[in-house]
Amino acid sequence: MNTYIFLGPELGKKKDAVDVIKQKFKQAGETEEFVYYADETPINKIADTLQNQGLFAEKQIVIIKNAEVIKKKDDVNLLVSCINDIEENVILILLSDENRIDAGFEKAKAVRQVFYELFERDKIEWVRDFFKRQGLNIDTDGISIVLEMIENNTDSLRRECSRLINFLKGQTDSQSINKSINTQDIEKWLSHNREESAFTLFSRIASGDLTKALESLNILLAAKEKAPGILAGLAWCFGKLREYLSLAEKGNGNNSFELKKIGLYSPKTIADYAAASRRYDSESAESCLAITANYDVLMRSPVAVMENILMHRYILTVINQANK
Repeated sequence: MNTYIFLGPELGKKKDAVDVIKQKFKQAGETEEFVYYADETPINKIADTLQNQGLFAEKQIVIIKNAEVIKKKDDVNLLVSCINDIEENVILILLSDENRIDAGFEKAKAVRQVFYELFERDKIEWVRDFFKRQGLNIDTDGISIVLEMIENNTDSLRRECSRLINFLKGQTDSQSINKSINTQDIEKWLSHNREESAFTLFSRIASGDLTKALESLNILLAAKEKAPGILAGLAWCFGKLREYLSLAEKGNGNNSFELKKIGLYSPKTIADYAAASRRYDSESAESCLAITANYDVLMRSPVAVMENILMHRYILTVINQANK
Protein backbone atom coordinates (compact mmCIF):
# COMPACT_ATOMS: atom_id res chain seq x y z
CA MET A 1 0.00 0.00 0.00
CA ASN A 2 1.13 3.53 -0.76
CA THR A 3 -1.02 5.34 1.81
CA TYR A 4 -0.30 5.62 5.53
CA ILE A 5 -2.60 7.00 8.22
CA PHE A 6 -0.55 7.79 11.32
CA LEU A 7 -2.50 9.01 14.34
CA GLY A 8 -1.94 9.71 18.03
CA PRO A 9 -0.09 12.13 20.34
CA GLU A 10 3.33 10.38 20.38
CA LEU A 11 5.03 12.74 17.95
CA GLY A 12 8.53 11.31 18.17
CA LYS A 13 7.77 7.74 17.12
CA LYS A 14 5.34 9.02 14.51
CA LYS A 15 8.04 11.26 13.03
CA ASP A 16 10.48 8.33 12.99
CA ALA A 17 7.96 6.20 11.09
CA VAL A 18 7.45 8.96 8.50
CA ASP A 19 11.21 9.41 8.09
CA VAL A 20 11.69 5.68 7.43
CA ILE A 21 9.04 5.73 4.68
CA LYS A 22 10.50 8.88 3.10
CA GLN A 23 14.07 7.60 3.12
CA LYS A 24 13.12 4.24 1.63
CA PHE A 25 10.98 5.83 -1.10
CA LYS A 26 13.57 8.47 -2.00
CA GLN A 27 16.24 5.82 -2.52
CA ALA A 28 14.31 4.63 -5.58
CA GLY A 29 14.61 7.88 -7.52
CA GLU A 30 14.24 11.65 -7.64
CA THR A 31 11.33 12.65 -5.40
CA GLU A 32 9.21 15.76 -4.88
CA GLU A 33 7.71 16.30 -1.42
CA PHE A 34 4.50 18.25 -0.74
CA VAL A 35 3.28 19.12 2.78
CA TYR A 36 -0.26 20.39 3.30
CA TYR A 37 -2.23 21.42 6.38
CA ALA A 38 -5.79 20.15 6.03
CA ASP A 39 -7.17 23.20 7.84
CA GLU A 40 -5.44 25.58 5.42
CA THR A 41 -5.49 23.89 1.99
CA PRO A 42 -8.65 22.92 0.03
CA ILE A 43 -8.93 19.15 -0.41
CA ASN A 44 -9.46 19.51 -4.17
CA LYS A 45 -6.03 21.15 -4.45
CA ILE A 46 -4.47 18.22 -2.56
CA ALA A 47 -6.36 15.82 -4.86
CA ASP A 48 -4.90 17.61 -7.90
CA THR A 49 -1.40 17.00 -6.56
CA LEU A 50 -2.14 13.31 -5.98
CA GLN A 51 -3.60 12.84 -9.44
CA ASN A 52 -0.97 14.71 -11.47
CA GLN A 53 2.60 13.62 -12.12
CA GLY A 54 5.26 15.91 -10.64
CA LEU A 55 7.01 18.27 -13.04
CA PHE A 56 10.55 17.84 -11.79
CA ALA A 57 10.68 14.34 -10.29
CA GLU A 58 9.55 10.82 -11.01
CA LYS A 59 8.06 10.30 -7.57
CA GLN A 60 5.90 12.26 -5.14
CA ILE A 61 5.46 12.18 -1.38
CA VAL A 62 2.35 14.01 -0.20
CA ILE A 63 1.90 14.65 3.54
CA ILE A 64 -1.39 15.93 4.95
CA LYS A 65 -1.18 17.26 8.52
CA ASN A 66 -4.13 17.89 10.88
CA ALA A 67 -6.13 15.21 9.02
CA GLU A 68 -8.72 15.15 11.82
CA VAL A 69 -10.28 18.36 10.44
CA ILE A 70 -11.29 16.65 7.17
CA LYS A 71 -14.95 15.97 7.97
CA LYS A 72 -17.05 17.14 5.00
CA LYS A 73 -18.47 14.11 3.21
CA ASP A 74 -17.46 15.34 -0.24
CA ASP A 75 -13.90 16.02 0.92
CA VAL A 76 -13.58 12.63 2.60
CA ASN A 77 -15.00 10.81 -0.44
CA LEU A 78 -12.71 12.69 -2.83
CA LEU A 79 -9.63 11.86 -0.80
CA VAL A 80 -10.64 8.22 -0.31
CA SER A 81 -11.15 7.93 -4.08
CA CYS A 82 -7.65 9.32 -4.65
CA ILE A 83 -6.20 6.91 -2.09
CA ASN A 84 -7.82 3.88 -3.65
CA ASP A 85 -6.59 4.85 -7.14
CA ILE A 86 -3.17 6.12 -6.05
CA GLU A 87 -0.32 5.65 -8.50
CA GLU A 88 2.71 3.47 -7.77
CA ASN A 89 5.00 6.49 -7.85
CA VAL A 90 3.05 8.41 -5.17
CA ILE A 91 3.18 8.05 -1.38
CA LEU A 92 0.46 9.69 0.73
CA ILE A 93 0.79 10.12 4.50
CA LEU A 94 -2.09 11.46 6.61
CA LEU A 95 -1.10 12.71 10.06
CA SER A 96 -3.14 13.66 13.12
CA ASP A 97 -2.41 14.07 16.83
CA GLU A 98 -5.87 12.66 17.53
CA ASN A 99 -6.46 8.93 17.97
CA ARG A 100 -9.04 8.77 15.16
CA ILE A 101 -10.17 10.66 12.08
CA ASP A 102 -13.44 10.66 10.13
CA ALA A 103 -15.00 7.19 9.84
CA GLY A 104 -15.21 7.64 6.06
CA PHE A 105 -11.47 6.93 5.83
CA GLU A 106 -12.16 3.34 6.88
CA LYS A 107 -12.94 2.74 3.19
CA ALA A 108 -9.45 3.78 2.18
CA LYS A 109 -6.78 1.21 1.34
CA ALA A 110 -4.14 2.33 3.81
CA VAL A 111 -1.74 1.24 6.51
CA ARG A 112 -3.05 2.56 9.83
CA GLN A 113 -1.23 3.03 13.11
CA VAL A 114 -1.96 4.92 16.32
CA PHE A 115 1.07 6.18 18.22
CA TYR A 116 0.04 6.37 21.87
CA GLU A 117 1.91 8.24 24.60
CA LEU A 118 4.55 6.20 26.39
CA PHE A 119 3.80 4.77 29.81
CA GLU A 120 5.58 6.54 32.67
CA ARG A 121 8.11 3.71 33.13
CA ASP A 122 8.87 3.74 29.40
CA LYS A 123 9.51 7.50 29.41
CA ILE A 124 11.91 7.11 32.35
CA GLU A 125 13.89 4.47 30.46
CA TRP A 126 13.79 6.54 27.27
CA VAL A 127 15.40 9.54 28.99
CA ARG A 128 17.98 7.41 30.83
CA ASP A 129 19.00 5.62 27.61
CA PHE A 130 19.14 8.87 25.64
CA PHE A 131 21.67 10.37 28.09
CA LYS A 132 23.65 7.11 28.32
CA ARG A 133 24.10 7.02 24.54
CA GLN A 134 25.72 10.47 24.82
CA GLY A 135 28.15 9.33 27.54
CA LEU A 136 26.24 10.98 30.38
CA ASN A 137 24.48 9.53 33.40
CA ILE A 138 21.35 11.10 34.87
CA ASP A 139 19.93 10.26 38.28
CA THR A 140 16.29 9.41 39.00
CA ASP A 141 15.45 12.87 40.31
CA GLY A 142 17.03 14.40 37.21
CA ILE A 143 14.86 12.23 34.96
CA SER A 144 11.78 13.25 36.91
CA ILE A 145 12.45 16.96 36.49
CA VAL A 146 13.04 16.51 32.75
CA LEU A 147 9.70 14.72 32.39
CA GLU A 148 8.01 17.33 34.57
CA MET A 149 9.21 20.31 32.56
CA ILE A 150 9.08 19.01 28.98
CA GLU A 151 6.03 18.13 26.89
CA ASN A 152 4.84 14.53 27.01
CA ASN A 153 6.13 13.16 23.70
CA THR A 154 9.48 11.81 22.56
CA ASP A 155 9.88 14.43 19.84
CA SER A 156 9.95 17.20 22.45
CA LEU A 157 12.06 15.05 24.77
CA ARG A 158 14.63 14.36 22.04
CA ARG A 159 14.83 18.02 21.06
CA GLU A 160 15.13 19.41 24.58
CA CYS A 161 17.40 16.65 25.89
CA SER A 162 19.76 17.27 22.96
CA ARG A 163 19.92 20.96 23.80
CA LEU A 164 20.43 20.13 27.46
CA ILE A 165 23.26 17.70 26.66
CA ASN A 166 25.03 20.29 24.50
CA PHE A 167 24.84 22.74 27.38
CA LEU A 168 26.07 20.21 29.94
CA LYS A 169 28.95 19.01 27.78
CA GLY A 170 30.01 22.62 27.37
CA GLN A 171 30.08 22.94 31.13
CA THR A 172 31.85 19.60 31.78
CA ASP A 173 35.51 18.74 31.24
CA SER A 174 36.47 15.50 29.52
CA GLN A 175 37.59 13.84 32.76
CA SER A 176 34.17 14.13 34.39
CA ILE A 177 31.99 13.59 31.35
CA ASN A 178 30.34 10.56 32.96
CA LYS A 179 29.25 12.38 36.10
CA SER A 180 25.67 11.94 37.28
CA ILE A 181 23.54 14.87 36.16
CA ASN A 182 21.38 16.21 38.99
CA THR A 183 18.37 18.50 39.33
CA GLN A 184 20.51 21.61 39.88
CA ASP A 185 22.35 21.04 36.58
CA ILE A 186 19.08 20.57 34.71
CA GLU A 187 17.16 23.44 36.26
CA LYS A 188 20.07 25.84 35.65
CA TRP A 189 19.70 25.18 31.96
CA LEU A 190 15.93 24.88 31.70
CA SER A 191 15.26 28.08 33.62
CA HIS A 192 17.23 30.05 30.99
CA ASN A 193 16.42 28.11 27.84
CA ARG A 194 12.94 26.70 28.16
CA GLU A 195 10.53 27.86 25.47
CA GLU A 196 6.95 28.81 26.17
CA SER A 197 4.73 25.86 27.07
CA ALA A 198 1.61 25.08 29.05
CA PHE A 199 3.89 24.94 32.10
CA THR A 200 5.27 28.46 31.66
CA LEU A 201 1.72 29.63 31.01
CA PHE A 202 0.59 28.04 34.28
CA SER A 203 3.42 29.88 36.05
CA ARG A 204 1.92 33.20 34.87
CA ILE A 205 -1.56 32.08 35.92
CA ALA A 206 -0.21 31.00 39.31
CA SER A 207 1.15 34.49 39.94
CA GLY A 208 -2.09 36.11 38.78
CA ASP A 209 -0.33 38.14 36.08
CA LEU A 210 -3.03 38.42 33.40
CA THR A 211 -0.88 40.44 30.99
CA LYS A 212 2.01 37.96 31.09
CA ALA A 213 -0.39 35.01 30.86
CA LEU A 214 -1.98 36.41 27.71
CA GLU A 215 1.46 37.13 26.22
CA SER A 216 2.50 33.54 26.91
CA LEU A 217 -0.73 32.22 25.36
CA ASN A 218 -0.28 34.39 22.25
CA ILE A 219 3.26 33.04 21.73
CA LEU A 220 1.97 29.46 21.94
CA LEU A 221 -0.89 30.09 19.51
CA ALA A 222 1.39 31.95 17.09
CA ALA A 223 3.68 28.89 17.13
CA LYS A 224 0.67 26.82 15.99
CA GLU A 225 0.31 25.02 19.32
CA LYS A 226 -3.16 23.49 19.37
CA ALA A 227 -5.60 24.75 21.99
CA PRO A 228 -6.56 21.21 23.16
CA GLY A 229 -2.87 20.48 23.78
CA ILE A 230 -2.44 23.68 25.80
CA LEU A 231 -5.58 22.88 27.80
CA ALA A 232 -4.36 19.32 28.43
CA GLY A 233 -1.13 20.70 29.89
CA LEU A 234 -3.02 23.17 32.08
CA ALA A 235 -5.40 20.43 33.24
CA TRP A 236 -2.34 18.48 34.37
CA CYS A 237 -1.04 21.56 36.22
CA PHE A 238 -4.33 22.24 37.99
CA GLY A 239 -4.47 18.57 38.93
CA LYS A 240 -1.01 18.91 40.50
CA LEU A 241 -2.19 22.08 42.25
CA ARG A 242 -5.02 20.10 43.81
CA GLU A 243 -2.50 17.53 45.09
CA TYR A 244 -0.20 20.30 46.36
CA LEU A 245 -3.07 21.97 48.23
CA SER A 246 -3.94 18.64 49.85
CA LEU A 247 -0.35 18.33 51.08
CA ALA A 248 -0.33 21.93 52.29
CA GLU A 249 -3.54 21.34 54.28
CA LYS A 250 -1.74 18.50 56.07
CA GLY A 251 1.28 20.70 56.79
CA ASN A 252 3.49 18.99 54.18
CA GLY A 253 3.76 21.80 51.67
CA ASN A 254 7.50 22.13 52.33
CA ASN A 255 8.24 18.42 52.75
CA SER A 256 10.54 17.56 49.82
CA PHE A 257 9.88 13.82 50.18
CA GLU A 258 6.09 14.30 49.97
CA LEU A 259 6.48 16.77 47.11
CA LYS A 260 8.54 14.26 45.13
CA LYS A 261 5.82 11.66 45.67
CA ILE A 262 3.38 13.85 43.72
CA GLY A 263 5.95 14.59 41.00
CA LEU A 264 7.23 18.03 42.07
CA TYR A 265 11.03 18.18 42.14
CA SER A 266 12.50 21.48 41.03
CA PRO A 267 12.55 24.55 43.30
CA LYS A 268 11.15 26.69 40.46
CA THR A 269 8.17 24.39 39.93
CA ILE A 270 7.49 24.09 43.66
CA ALA A 271 7.62 27.90 43.91
CA ASP A 272 4.97 28.13 41.16
CA TYR A 273 2.61 25.84 43.08
CA ALA A 274 3.29 27.68 46.32
CA ALA A 275 2.36 30.93 44.55
CA ALA A 276 -0.79 29.32 43.13
CA SER A 277 -1.75 28.03 46.60
CA ARG A 278 -1.75 31.60 47.89
CA ARG A 279 -4.42 32.48 45.33
CA TYR A 280 -6.44 29.26 44.95
CA ASP A 281 -7.95 26.88 47.47
CA SER A 282 -9.10 23.31 46.79
CA GLU A 283 -12.57 24.43 45.68
CA SER A 284 -11.30 27.01 43.20
CA ALA A 285 -8.70 24.53 41.86
CA GLU A 286 -11.54 22.07 41.21
CA SER A 287 -13.46 24.85 39.47
CA CYS A 288 -10.46 25.53 37.22
CA LEU A 289 -10.28 21.83 36.30
CA ALA A 290 -13.99 21.86 35.39
CA ILE A 291 -13.60 25.07 33.37
CA THR A 292 -10.61 23.58 31.54
CA ALA A 293 -12.62 20.47 30.66
CA ASN A 294 -15.51 22.61 29.39
CA TYR A 295 -13.22 24.67 27.16
CA ASP A 296 -11.60 21.50 25.85
CA VAL A 297 -15.04 20.41 24.63
CA LEU A 298 -15.59 23.84 23.06
CA MET A 299 -12.24 23.68 21.27
CA ARG A 300 -13.29 20.41 19.62
CA SER A 301 -16.64 21.82 18.45
CA PRO A 302 -17.58 24.07 15.50
CA VAL A 303 -16.97 27.21 17.60
CA ALA A 304 -13.26 26.31 17.65
CA VAL A 305 -12.84 28.68 14.69
CA MET A 306 -12.84 31.40 17.37
CA GLU A 307 -9.83 29.76 19.06
CA ASN A 308 -8.01 32.96 20.01
CA ILE A 309 -11.09 34.62 21.50
CA LEU A 310 -12.09 31.50 23.42
CA MET A 311 -8.60 30.91 24.81
CA HIS A 312 -8.27 34.53 25.92
CA ARG A 313 -11.62 34.22 27.66
CA TYR A 314 -10.47 30.96 29.27
CA ILE A 315 -7.33 32.59 30.74
CA LEU A 316 -9.36 35.48 32.14
CA THR A 317 -11.87 33.03 33.64
CA VAL A 318 -9.35 30.83 35.46
CA ILE A 319 -7.40 33.79 36.77
CA ASN A 320 -10.65 35.26 38.11
CA GLN A 321 -11.39 31.96 39.89
CA ALA A 322 -8.69 32.81 42.43
CA ASN A 323 -10.27 33.74 45.74
CA LYS A 324 -7.25 35.11 47.53
